[in-house]
Order: sequence, then C-alpha cells, then structure tokens
Amino acid sequence: MLKTAETVTPLHPDKICDRISDAILDACLAQDPLSRVAIETMGGHNLITITGELTTNAHLNVPDIVREIVGDNYGIQTNIVEQSREISQGVDSGGAGDQGIMVGYACDDNELLIPQEMYFAKDLCRYIYSLHPEDGKVQVTIDGGEIKSLVASFCGLKKEDLLKFVNAWLEKKGYNNVENVYINPAGDWNQGGFSADTGVTGRKLACDNYGPQIPIGGGAFSGKDATKVDRSGAYMARKIAVDLLNKHSAKEVLVKLAYSIGVAEPVMATAEITNKDNSKESVEVSGYNLTPSGIIDFLELRKPQYRSVAEWGSFGGNFPWDK
Repeated sequence: MLKTAETVTPLHPDKICDRISDAILDACLAQDPLSRVAIETMGGHNLITITGELTTNAHLNVPDIVREIVGDNYGIQTNIVEQSREISQGVDSGGAGDQGIMVGYACDDNELLIPQEMYFAKDLCRYIYSLHPEDGKVQVTIDGGEIKSLVASFCGLKKEDLLKFVNAWLEKKGYNNVENVYINPAGDWNQGGFSADTGVTGRKLACDNYGPQIPIGGGAFSGKDATKVDRSGAYMARKIAVDLLNKHSAKEVLVKLAYSIGVAEPVMATAEITNKDNSKESVEVSGYNLTPSGIIDFLELRKPQYRSVAEWGSFGGNFPWDK
C-alpha cells in the first residue's frame, strides 16, 4: 500500500506564522502562566498581521517578538482584543475552551512512534535543513515501509547540490535504488518565505499531526494556550496512545477525545488498538484525568515551550506527550 507524507522547514511561510503565534504565547506564559491566548498570524510580501484574543497580565511588545523571528524588513499591524466573556465564563469554571474532536496516534513503525512515511519525510527535511537552513519542503512515498519516491524542494540550492544531500541521506538509510527522485522539480528557486508566498497560522495541520493517513480533529495548535482542547486534548490523546501502545505491545493505537465547550469532562474518550496480528479491539479510555485542568497539570502545559514545538510539528519530538 502506497503512503505519502510531507513536511516543511521552519522557514516555510506557514511555519513562520505558526512560530510567531507560539512565540507570542510563550511570551505571555513566561510572565503569566494563566494567560488565555488565541493568536493568529498572516504574513507575506513585507506585511505581517497579528490578530486574535489575549487575556493576560503579561506586558508584551508584540512587534518586537515578531521581529525577533523575521527581522526588521516588515510592516507589522496588530488587532488584539480580550477573550469574549461568553467563552471565558465556561473556561473560568474549568470547562473546555471549545467543542471539538481530538485525535491521538502511536505506532511501532519506528522509535518516534509515528507513521513511517512521516518519519522519513521529517528526517530527510531536518537533515537537509541542518545543512541548508532555508525555506523548503519534502515529500516521501513508501510502499510496505520501502521508499518508492521522494520530492525535495529547497530555496537557494542548485539541483545538483540538493541531490547530493538527498543521496547522502538515502545512503545513510540504506536506500540506493529509489524509483523516483524529484529534486526542485519546478526548477531551482531563490525567492522563498514571505517574499514568495503568504503564510497563515494553522495551515500545515497534516504536518503538525501524523500525515494524511491518520485522521485529525481539525483544530490548529499554534497560538492557543492549553485551555483550548484543540491543543491540550490532542496532546493528551497522543500520550494515551503511546501508553496503550506500550501496555499492549500493539502495532498501532488510535485515540479519540471529544469535548463540549464549557464542560470539563470529555463527552467521548475511546481507543482502537490494533494488535501485532492485525486484530482490533475498541476500548473506552479510563484512568486519566481528562479535564482541561487535569491535562494541563499532567503534561505541564502552562510553561513556555511552544515556539520550538511549532518548528517541526507536535508529535515525535520527544515531548512529554510523546513518552
């Protein structure tokens, strides 16, 4: 069965926006761990717009935070207000900050416990980025765990140089006969990031999760504090999936949590376990405090950490919810 996943570097325009939103979140949490944050970023072509809601005792210079990431060559406009009273009253009582479905996943494909196609895409992209830190993206297709094709496009790298990096990675992984290798397939390019394209927070959800083979709940992570179960619920679902994978010595585990806005306990908490022999069993999740406050305390989600999480996605990065 063919499976494909892609990932992008931290200098891709969408990832820059994720990092800006999470840098603002981190700055709030550093001063006020109880900050309520929901920040969106859009950037492109010398203009960056920050909008959303902040309820915090932190004192921020938002343009300075933005410039720390992108430099000085951008106009920066902000439109930030406090969290609405209707939303805050449900959160104040310990309830979830929104309704939604959160998905957690773990498998035995590799040491990161993520799908093998995503594992390869992340690993190759990070390898090239370590040698050439620029805007770029990688896509890998596998068949039964074997690499069948890959695509690598990186700004500021000639095709022959990028091919050398890819071949070095393939040799390191023991793959010397990949059927199709596409290197800068649209031609070499030297204009990347916000100079070439517009970016928006939350537009790389498949990269931030487990790739397109695994369903996602739909909510973005970046720019949101942990009272938003889009983020905290998804992180807890991953933690439960890892725990169940290890407990049952399973092949893969898919966890689903669902919440109602203003209600602390989830309305659904289920897991589907696929065993080594491909038999499946469905169980209700128990033994965890799945309220937003319980998750926040268990995973220590009130401390600054999210800007680095945003760089390469939320799972498979040796985070507390990955262990």
